[in-house]
Amino acid sequence: MHAELGDELIIESPATGVARRDGEIVGLHHGDGTPPYDVRWSDTGRVSLVFPGPDAHVRHLHHHEDPGAAEPGGADQG
Repeated sequence: MHAELGDELIIESPATGVARRDGEIVGLHHGDGTPPYDVRWSDTGRVSLVFPGPDAHVRHLHHHEDPGAAEPGGADQG
């Protein structure tokens, strides 16, 4: 598992019909982005140290800009 600051940690519930828990990763303890993480939970706003188990996954929320994604012939060209 690998995460960056601002990513979302999602804990899926093993029980059917029970809501999952999610929060923003606000702290990393290892430079390579491996657990544990400091997570600010969306339901309580509290921050806790989390060692994610097999029912957890990271949703990467950051966007990498692609310089080639701009459409040719835009208004900037004159």
